[in-house]
Amino acid sequence: MANTPQTEKSAVFQDAWFGEPAESHALGVSRILESLNLDEATLVAANHIARTHGKEALTKMIGEESAKLLIGYRGLRQAQAKLVRDDGGLSVSGQEEMLRKMLLAFGDDLRVVLIYLASRLQTLRWITQEKIEMPAAWAQEILNIDASLANRLGIWQMKWEMEDLAFRALSPETYRDIAKMLDAKRIERQEFIEQVVQQLQAELKAAQIDGEVLGRPKHIYSIWKKMQGKSLDFANLYDVRAFRVLVEDVKACYAVLGIVHNVWQPVPREFDDYIARPKPNGYQSLHTVVMNEDGTAFEIQVRTHQMHQQAEFGLAAHWRYKEGAYIGMATPPKSNKPSIAHQQGTHSAEVAYERQIAWARQLISWKEDAWDQLKHHEIDDHIYVLTPLGKVISLEKGSTPIDFAYAVHTNLGHRCRGARVDGAMVPLETALQNGQTVEVIAVKHGGPSRDWISPDKHYVRSQRARQRVRAWFNALDDDETGQGAKTIEAKSDPQAEVKTTPATPEIVLRNSSRKSGQGGDVLVVGVDSLLTQLARCCRPVPPDAIAGFVTQGRGVSIHRRSCKTFRGLLERAPERVIQTAWTSSAASPAESAEQKRVFPADLVVSGLDRPELMRELFEILTRQGVHVIDLRKSAKKGLAQILLTVEVKDSEVLRLVQNSLEEVKGVTQVRRR
Repeated sequence: MANTPQTEKSAVFQDAWFGEPAESHALGVSRILESLNLDEATLVAANHIARTHGKEALTKMIGEESAKLLIGYRGLRQAQAKLVRDDGGLSVSGQEEMLRKMLLAFGDDLRVVLIYLASRLQTLRWITQEKIEMPAAWAQEILNIDASLANRLGIWQMKWEMEDLAFRALSPETYRDIAKMLDAKRIERQEFIEQVVQQLQAELKAAQIDGEVLGRPKHIYSIWKKMQGKSLDFANLYDVRAFRVLVEDVKACYAVLGIVHNVWQPVPREFDDYIARPKPNGYQSLHTVVMNEDGTAFEIQVRTHQMHQQAEFGLAAHWRYKEGAYIGMATPPKSNKPSIAHQQGTHSAEVAYERQIAWARQLISWKEDAWDQLKHHEIDDHIYVLTPLGKVISLEKGSTPIDFAYAVHTNLGHRCRGARVDGAMVPLETALQNGQTVEVIAVKHGGPSRDWISPDKHYVRSQRARQRVRAWFNALDDDETGQGAKTIEAKSDPQAEVKTTPATPEIVLRNSSRKSGQGGDVLVVGVDSLLTQLARCCRPVPPDAIAGFVTQGRGVSIHRRSCKTFRGLLERAPERVIQTAWTSSAASPAESAEQKRVFPADLVVSGLDRPELMRELFEILTRQGVHVIDLRKSAKKGLAQILLTVEVKDSEVLRLVQNSLEEVKGVTQVRRR
């Protein structure tokens, strides 16, 4: 009985592999990945693809890195098993869900892509070898999704084999007809290829160019697509006869192109320069079609050996360690030793992350292509954006940087105050688009704004983010009305450590009867152990003249004496006003770093609205070491008004900040609210 769960899991995997034994499947997947020159961790994961152990047991058995890859692959296969229909394919909603799951899993570590694709290709090989009837819906998915993905990632070896085997199952008669036509002309075509190869090699030798000339195999599915796309019959296909020239550098590529066009007549409109303008998946090569004296047309591709590696293996060609920078993961592995890249500079690491972003964008583009091919793109109501390290985040259409921040982590959402999209500062209500890279600007402490969930605002659009913002304010309201009993007790305990509550919009302080180095920053005269808090309406900062007002259930609220709200309270209930003063530690500029406190203050910046305004304001605040804990902007008829809540230690620092901000181009006024 103890072995029953493992037997059941094995059966699930065997069904997904159309009855292929688990050991056979693992061996086939390993060989495919080995042919792509993948790293050791990926090969180890592939070798254990049939294992059904949990994460902890797998980690002990094959190591953390390989276990993570295997679990990522397993999650995709299990999700697919739940979505598959009786005909072996996926429903429209199932296809959309699977595309999303694949994209997000791939965003964590792109090697999961390669294991998944290798597994699908091995299953194709097994079905073909065993002459098993392949479900048409399953074969169509291979063409539309898997082969398309291999193409997007530039892995030509996988792409062509997937296309040919799936096409063979979908259109067996057409496949056989093209195969027969190829075979019928095989001897004649081979003689022609040998003749052209010899002639090209002689021309290269005469020009003293070191190059390799190869006859390029043409695949049945690509022949059929060419016949369909250009409405040509087999006899008129020029690229059934195709050649490839491999040279050492780009200069030699163009030299060879000149030789080719000098020896044979080029066909107009059949030249493509993918070296100067690479394909989105990184593919580079020169393509040209020429004709000999008999009028026979044939294709010649010219590329460097490095370009050829990229064309055949795609992202796998870059997988191993490059100059000490780890390629392929959304986050680099931790190490106690400085990497070679660190010793030699950050350039290689930057290149690695740029490549990671590029690959992630390719995955997003592949998802869009696949969905368009399935003709159901209107159903997909999500967009996919990237973190600065290339991790893919799924969001509802119309989502903003705040939605993005909450999708990454709730606390990041609370502390979000700005965002860069593809390197440029944008307003927080900006609607994000597919494939953009989003960087959140967050403060160390702070909370959300009620404006974020205001019906007439557009800061937050996802349900998740709205729930998190509401939960924040619900908890805050409970605290203020006394329902959060434990929190209030902790704050009013004279021995409790004074802290700024993470992500809170106001600094909660404790009053005085205090020993040196203890206690809060406001002294409440004649009252012991009262909870005190700085009023949000006027944000007092040392050494402002202040007064306290005893609230109902929320302790003493500290106001500036000039505050309009305080004056109203004074008129209505003068008996609840108490004398207050700043403690010496709050007022003294010579305090130690350990004793320093910061206070929130509101500044209103008015001026001409322009694209660079926000960036320049942030640059000044950053240079002065001032944290922004809230930011709201409104613009009308070319004029902007920005409310900044900043943290400062006293009013003198605040005055310096005001003066600096007034120097920004277009700013007409900076005042304290």
